[in-house]
Amino acid sequence: MAYPTVVMDFTVSRELRAIDSSWSTPQLLDALLLALKGDGPALSTSQIFIAGVDPKIALVVTTSGSTGSPKSVALTAKSLITNARATHRYLGAKIGQRWSLLLPTNHVAGINVLVRAIELGTTPVGIESKADFTAIVPTQLHRALSGDSQLLEHLQGCVAVLVGGGPLDQDLRSKAESLGIKIVATYGATETCGGVIYDGAPLEGVEFSIIDGLIAIKGPQVAFGYLNAEFPIKDGWFITSDLGEIVNGKLIVLGRSDDQIISGGEKISLSAIEQFLQYEFETAEIIAFAKSDAEWGEKLCIATTKDLSLDLLSSRLKSKFGRHAALKELHHVNEIPYLALGKPDRKRLANDFA
Repeated sequence: MAYPTVVMDFTVSRELRAIDSSWSTPQLLDALLLALKGDGPALSTSQIFIAGVDPKIALVVTTSGSTGSPKSVALTAKSLITNARATHRYLGAKIGQRWSLLLPTNHVAGINVLVRAIELGTTPVGIESKADFTAIVPTQLHRALSGDSQLLEHLQGCVAVLVGGGPLDQDLRSKAESLGIKIVATYGATETCGGVIYDGAPLEGVEFSIIDGLIAIKGPQVAFGYLNAEFPIKDGWFITSDLGEIVNGKLIVLGRSDDQIISGGEKISLSAIEQFLQYEFETAEIIAFAKSDAEWGEKLCIATTKDLSLDLLSSRLKSKFGRHAALKELHHVNEIPYLALGKPDRKRLANDFA
């Protein structure tokens, strides 16, 4: 279904400056603080060739474009600060406590750590130091449980570990919690200043709904708009591309609508295929992607660094999902291509093996 969209009417009067990759964390914190206060230029996570932005905008975050064209998401200082404060209320965080920065700052998740640190009056630390809170993606959690002892010890020392940026396998979570890691699964998007649903419940001031099967979010964290595209909004609800349902008042994320393929007339979720195989073979180095095919429409493909056979994988998939999930191609690679937040680069794989 096509949803109403809004083309934001921006008043261009504020300088927009790209974040310099050579900046130290203190330098980035200083620039971000000025951007939030309105005393300095707005910041962009990438080079954007426009003269300036609306004075309300503090930050422009370019999405990865892993399932479509990259979007330039305009976020206000109010949205970013509101989200940081709501997070701290949820966690019971106090002034003087510390966050560790384990995520790249060209994504909203990394920027959020900096905003939260500013709110607590501290400077974020690295993996080598003790922190009260941190934020990671599922891939990092998997690595901590698969031999990265320094990361494991760091996570075990935190009061809470936010895990977002992708689906969190329940078995992975259970194993982490059995080792003393206090997990909070988060859900959100760049367009909502990152995570706004924590363990299925909304942060203060946030509402969620399901509109035609898609997760919709309303709240002060919703972005000002896109700089380069129409913004999907309906009666104040930001319409995501994620499928979901509400069970006993909790949000259940079922997967991305745009990671589903139709092969031989049957729908297949790439993320569901991926999670199942990664659990079955105890490795994150198995990635599902799709290629166009004259016979099937789209065909299911797997890339892996492991010594696995097509027949074995196909048998497991058919047993779990049915005959329509039979694997069509298996590609052995030296390494899996990932985007910055640990998400698999399926577009690149499809192009590499076209």
